[in-house]
Amino acid sequence: MMARVDFWWLPRALSLGLLAFIIFGPLTNLVLWTVAEKWYFPHMLPLEYGFSFWQRVFSQRGNAMESLLTSIVIAALTVIASLALAIPAGYALSRLKLPFRGLILLAFLIPQAFPNLPVYVNIARFFYQIGLNGTIAGVVMVHVTHGLVYAVWIATAAFSAVDIDLEEAARSIGAGPFRAFRDVTLPLAAPGLMASAIFVFLESLDEFTGSYFVGAPDVNTLPLLLYTAGSGGNYQIASITALLLLVPSIGFMLVVERFLRADVLSKVGH
Repeated sequence: MMARVDFWWLPRALSLGLLAFIIFGPLTNLVLWTVAEKWYFPHMLPLEYGFSFWQRVFSQRGNAMESLLTSIVIAALTVIASLALAIPAGYALSRLKLPFRGLILLAFLIPQAFPNLPVYVNIARFFYQIGLNGTIAGVVMVHVTHGLVYAVWIATAAFSAVDIDLEEAARSIGAGPFRAFRDVTLPLAAPGLMASAIFVFLESLDEFTGSYFVGAPDVNTLPLLLYTAGSGGNYQIASITALLLLVPSIGFMLVVERFLRADVLSKVGH
């Protein structure tokens, strides 16, 4: 008898190949643009390769380093402000039997529930009246409204994952409420809080719309530089800028995978 040929591997291979193309195709195109000196239709690959555009991006006139530094400063301030609000809020939501606790958690999703454009236009108008438009403080405040979604929800889950009996044991041997929180609860919740800090940092680092309406042209971040280069047809500069934003995002997400354990994720929303 002839051996039966199994062709089931073919659709699986095609599906995996299509998925790999969807994921890595745009990334490959992005990397090619960063080293393309000449590339135009109908050629499938660049005609010349080089790093002259890298020199232009990192030159003094390129503003890439200044924009990157501004983006990092804004993201760091956003993390500090978000955690300063999220740690007490998350602890209260995880430990206290608050009325309408679910609605309070849902309230932090409101900034994500509406289209960003009309919201930021009105925020920019209000900030202009009070002198916050075009300032780092104004941009940070806008970023915090989005960062609190990650910070509060993950902080609440992180504190919920810490057994309250450990706090009560510390209290029973003489520790006060603050010391029990500082020495017992906070260190155990630290991995989840670190993960929320990374989410907030990446959200702030990639934020464009709020930065554009509230900060531009006085506060120039890396996403704004990317938008300016892309809209002007400078695809090499736009690709290099996008790569600068992509590298920390991938690195931090790998770190988040180590920090967010299954027992913490199971507490989200509870």
